[in-house]
Amino acid sequence: MNIQNSELILNEDGSIYHLNLRPEHIATDIIFVGDQYRVDKVTKHFDHIEFSTQKREFKTTTGTYKGKRLSVISTGIGPDNIDIVLNELDALVNIDLETRMVKPDHTVLNITRIGTSGSLQEDIPIDSFLLSSHALDLNGMLSAYITDEISHPAIEDAFVQHTNWSSKKAYPIVIAGSKELEKKLYSEHTHKGMTVTAGGFYGPQGRVLRLPLQDPTINKKIDSFSYEGIRPTNLEMETSAIYGLAKLLEHNACSMNAILANRANGTFSQDPGKIVADLIIYTLDKLAE
Repeated sequence: MNIQNSELILNEDGSIYHLNLRPEHIATDIIFVGDQYRVDKVTKHFDHIEFSTQKREFKTTTGTYKGKRLSVISTGIGPDNIDIVLNELDALVNIDLETRMVKPDHTVLNITRIGTSGSLQEDIPIDSFLLSSHALDLNGMLSAYITDEISHPAIEDAFVQHTNWSSKKAYPIVIAGSKELEKKLYSEHTHKGMTVTAGGFYGPQGRVLRLPLQDPTINKKIDSFSYEGIRPTNLEMETSAIYGLAKLLEHNACSMNAILANRANGTFSQDPGKIVADLIIYTLDKLAE
């Protein structure tokens, strides 16, 4: 069936609505960054830039690094933006935008996030790299989709019991990252663990300014959870949405985190720009190998 105009929205030039992209504008190997200004911090290392565009917070630049064609896209903050970016990227490669029909042959995208995050564990220090082997979704965006085939009920149920998770909140979902990309990006220079994805920066991450929390002990409960060696290691706002939608749409995804804060001991990086810059080079070199 043709996908209706109201569901797949295109701009007048034929580009997809939010990202302002046409299929020829993107590589199949893509780097996500949250901050639109971080796109240039990645692409300044490129050998050649072939295309760049921006609409709202979504900036895309495509070029080559050491001969590898890559696209760098800023997603903005939060799982709701990831819902836009993943669905529109998938549409660019797996839907014929002229006929509005799903293509018979599926194209796989390889998506690597370069992001910043806060550690939940004392043994994962500031100014380190962390690869997300799994993601724990606490924000509820994925609940709009059918996630049974990608979730891990045993871990989820154990987490709910350990934290006495409120039934008023969306049920947690655990999603594994791409083993293919993990093998490519992991090294002795990186930590590994389960990234917790919240739907906000303050209350959803246990921060208190003027509003009381539904559960003021939730961070300690999350920190102390472990299931067969899998433990929460860091807290941010995008990874579970990336992993969940990538799995559902049959793409590969891996999240690389620059650890800027340690919530366990209350410390913050003295030079956050340097650790992000170091992670950019590390990731680019790994992807180009």
